[in-house]
Amino acid sequence: MAKVHRSPHRVRHVIGLTLMILFLGAGAELLAAQDGLAGRWTGRIDVAGTTIPMDVVFAVRGDSVSATIDIQGATGLSLQQVRYDPPTLHFELPAGAGLATFDGTHAGDSISGEFKQSGLTGTFVLAPPAAGGGGATATDSLPYRIEDLTFQNDSVTLAGTLTIPEGRAPVPAVVLVSGSGPQDRDETLFGFKPFLILADHLTRNGIAVLRYDDRGVGGSGGNILDATSADFAGDALAGVRLLAGRADVDATRVGIVGHSEGGIVAPIAANRSDQVAFIVTLAGTALSGADILLEQGRLIALAEGAADTALAKQREMQEQLFGAIRTGEGWETVRQAAEEQIRSALEQLPAEQRNAIADPETYIAAQVQGQMQYLQSNWFAFFLDHDPATTLAQVSVPVLAIYGGKDLQVPADLNRQALEGAMRGKDLTVRIFPNANHLFQPAGSGSPSEYAQLEKRFVDDLLPTVTEWILARRGRR
Repeated sequence: MAKVHRSPHRVRHVIGLTLMILFLGAGAELLAAQDGLAGRWTGRIDVAGTTIPMDVVFAVRGDSVSATIDIQGATGLSLQQVRYDPPTLHFELPAGAGLATFDGTHAGDSISGEFKQSGLTGTFVLAPPAAGGGGATATDSLPYRIEDLTFQNDSVTLAGTLTIPEGRAPVPAVVLVSGSGPQDRDETLFGFKPFLILADHLTRNGIAVLRYDDRGVGGSGGNILDATSADFAGDALAGVRLLAGRADVDATRVGIVGHSEGGIVAPIAANRSDQVAFIVTLAGTALSGADILLEQGRLIALAEGAADTALAKQREMQEQLFGAIRTGEGWETVRQAAEEQIRSALEQLPAEQRNAIADPETYIAAQVQGQMQYLQSNWFAFFLDHDPATTLAQVSVPVLAIYGGKDLQVPADLNRQALEGAMRGKDLTVRIFPNANHLFQPAGSGSPSEYAQLEKRFVDDLLPTVTEWILARRGRR
């Protein structure tokens, strides 16, 4: 999940060599196409002998370009002063260690240029994500078919990819549901593509897989902040109906695999439709959003070396925020806290960095507005007080729940206890992989600040565990 911000994929903590996240991440932009810039780019910063992986997502609306960055465990951070005058490109990331500036050139499938921060100068390079990360590539001789398609959930069009085993029809099938925040169909993060890897393995072993872009991402329509986990359950069920209606799919063996927030979505969907034969949750929470955010915020801050006073201040801010969401009162206090943190960070910058921001007040106002838009979204309000345990108690289909022993975003022991209590007497299988983080990578501390540095692979036995359990399901009860 996530922190005082957007559940599973956005974090507040000190990161790496140069950067600190300010308060909360901002909302995602809708993607469009202009001069080949729009979309996700993946790459790195090379500075002071250190390599820092990053992903940048550019969005284009008319003549306006905006962007977000995923870097050192934080995702969806809004970039500022984004200027694109082909082929030159400029953008900035405010951070506690100093304003980071990027000046580059966009040429075809490459963006490269100069990186500066706090007197340090380096280089950066970006390229469109490769179809790698441990899954199938374009050069593989694949034992399955690949279909790009669209499907509907009421007025929302969703774009995805379906992989179908050759010569085994009808086959069991699954819909993959991503974690929180704007995710593409591969759930790409720092060049790691969990859903591409998962889909490739499952399909090679006889299971059809549908994965799709979240609302407002890639080819999918809609606005992710206007929707809630309950709405995303409708998206997943639209995918289930698509699969169940195909002649090459066994309609009695269609399930949902949800990661992180997707582990909240899957039980909601299963309780709405008898077309769902089973569910798999990967780091799915069984606690309310408020409980998860408080605990993950504490664990991540501890892993990053936060002092007791900082922990107490963080919790106080979280509880002020929760109160504003629940009562509609106190938003001005939340807004002031955000403004104070941003202003304080700017004041601590070296003079050269401060002077690079032409209009500090306008900049601060824009940052605060972006944060408030996210905090006051329908998504956050639903997530905060939704009780997954109540939903899980109503689930009647088989469930496989998998946790990472080093997951600081969805702590394994707490959530396992809540899950087993909610599903007592039900068909439940629980597995914990001791060395796995929230993305099920082999991890050190488990902190999100490690994500970008770790191998782009799952821990051993994760994929066989999921595959064998699904293949053992013999149809809806």
